[in-house]
Amino acid sequence: MVGCQASLRRWFLVSSLSGPAEIQQRCAISTSWVFTGALFFSMFVSWGFPSWGHAAPGGDSPLKHIRAAIPILGTTMNEQSEQVGIVAEIQLEFLQRQDHDGLFIQFLTMPGKFSPYAQQSVKEALDRVVEAAGLNSDSWTVRFILPYPGVTLYGESLSAMAALNVIALAKNEPVDEETVLTGTVTPDGHVGTVGGVPLKILAAHEQHYRRVLIPEEPDVADGDWETPFMMEVTPVRSIKKAYLALTHRPLRSHFNDQPLAARLSP
Repeated sequence: MVGCQASLRRWFLVSSLSGPAEIQQRCAISTSWVFTGALFFSMFVSWGFPSWGHAAPGGDSPLKHIRAAIPILGTTMNEQSEQVGIVAEIQLEFLQRQDHDGLFIQFLTMPGKFSPYAQQSVKEALDRVVEAAGLNSDSWTVRFILPYPGVTLYGESLSAMAALNVIALAKNEPVDEETVLTGTVTPDGHVGTVGGVPLKILAAHEQHYRRVLIPEEPDVADGDWETPFMMEVTPVRSIKKAYLALTHRPLRSHFNDQPLAARLSP
């Protein structure tokens, strides 16, 4: 996974800039003055997951248990109070349980935490991509972890990337580590508009990502911009195209459409 060590020396403010209410529409990471870049860097390079204080729903050992770190794009204010792009990462844990008691989505509050608005946007995005993929999620437990102590993440621009990565884990399909997506998931299955795209693209370029997937519908506030040298920027309209670009596989396959009894037959 491409790192963002230089970016983690900054104060975090990851923003989607996609709505009128600034504090709710921003995918922001805010922290107190006592944290330093060294603290962030320490958390970034030590990918140890915290110990869970409770067992996963279902009680028995899960059928599948996968952990991953996924990149998210945003913007932050630097020391000169200038808006710049940034690449951060969130940690994701996927468990497939033996029961079928429903989809459980958990957002840990340590080391960092997700705002209620960020949680809701990810939940809605995951529901929509699960339906689009034709998967049964009633045996899944999904946990999201923000690995920065004392930090709260606001907003929605991470939601498409987070949700599609959950689907990839469920389907055992690897995500291209040189590709990153920014955007939301709309009710009709499109990649929703977010702001700050030019700054996010520059940040991804600095961290050596080869390709950035962006919403087809631009934010009018972004204005004109140029693609960095040797980088591919791909506008995508649907989450199906976004998933194909991330994994090189279709979001919904013929196998997913078959009845459960047919899948289990020898």
